[in-house]
Amino acid sequence: MTAPAPLMSLVWTDHVTDRQGFLVVDRLVRGVASGGLRMRPGCTLEEVAGLARGMTMKEALHYDPEARYVPLGGAKGGIDCDPQDPQAYGLLVRYLRAMRPYIESFWTTGEDLGLTQDLVDRAAAEAGLVSSIQAVYPLLDDKAAARERLADAFAVEVDGIGLDELAGGCGVAESVLVALDRADVPYAGARVAVQGLGTMGGATARFLARAGLTVVAVADIKGTIANPAGLDVEALLAARDGYGTVDRRVLRPGDRELPGDAWLSADAEVLVPAAVSYAIDTANQDRIRARWIVEAANMPVLPQAEELLAARGVTVLPDVVVNSGTNAWWWWTLFGDIGADAEEAFAYIRRSMRALIELVLARAEADGTTPRAAAHALVTDRLPVIADRFGWYR
Repeated sequence: MTAPAPLMSLVWTDHVTDRQGFLVVDRLVRGVASGGLRMRPGCTLEEVAGLARGMTMKEALHYDPEARYVPLGGAKGGIDCDPQDPQAYGLLVRYLRAMRPYIESFWTTGEDLGLTQDLVDRAAAEAGLVSSIQAVYPLLDDKAAARERLADAFAVEVDGIGLDELAGGCGVAESVLVALDRADVPYAGARVAVQGLGTMGGATARFLARAGLTVVAVADIKGTIANPAGLDVEALLAARDGYGTVDRRVLRPGDRELPGDAWLSADAEVLVPAAVSYAIDTANQDRIRARWIVEAANMPVLPQAEELLAARGVTVLPDVVVNSGTNAWWWWTLFGDIGADAEEAFAYIRRSMRALIELVLARAEADGTTPRAAAHALVTDRLPVIADRFGWYR
């Protein structure tokens, strides 16, 4: 699918720090677009534009004419700053204050790389916003009930971890399981390496370990922790700080500390890049020995690298499908397709993600192409249907 130019691209410069922030609205559906806000050093307008296009695809792929969830357009925000910088929070508040007209009118946003939802909510309130998703309120049948339902869902915890932190990882894990099922690979004995133990990577590792897979390597900002016999995922998750960094004091005698990029060459069937964009490029793709790369992060595999990987039989399950569960869970809950219940949410996520991944992989097989190309083809099929029903604003 050839993406049209985005509806709007905006570059903002902070008057205090001279750091830049970005907003790209790819498309609007019924006047609204959805997409999170990330904060990382080196964030660029081009990166945010690519993420906004991806959000348009995620929304379209989850379109179900029988559901209450109405697909939205795609958008994304970004701030060029280290989230651990002492000036980061003030910068976030000023960015949201500058973006307030857009958030009030048509951009619904939330946590993404470098930011938690709690931090976004606190900064949004300080910036004078009712909510980071208030632009969607006019589309709801009962705004008060919908807001209460979402708040209740965010208050749900499973084993001490918020449901909102687990939803996306549940979807990523189900994507891995579908790939294994289609290839007749038993879960027991299947090995996984995960880059990043933040919200998405940590939840993915937990669900896969509980499904019977062996997590043999995880990477955080300090390096890679590996054990060919399998890591104690629960112990590592319990020892994380707020940025997903593991306290090495919990490592067992068989656990090894390796360089940060060692996860790439792990002896594993599945790699899950769940941290930063552009992690796998043409210079390092030849180190990968896995059969599948499952993109929990946004845009972790560069297109040229994906071509080389495909040529040697490595399948990349694309981010626009794999990590779309978080965004969809928000809207399924807000619009009332599911309630504030963990088991109901996980069942709905698993069923929806399994059906979507099956559809993408079947289309790729039928077309003789990659899963990413198949996902683009499905979006191309669905966009006219959505446009006829709801109307586009490009």
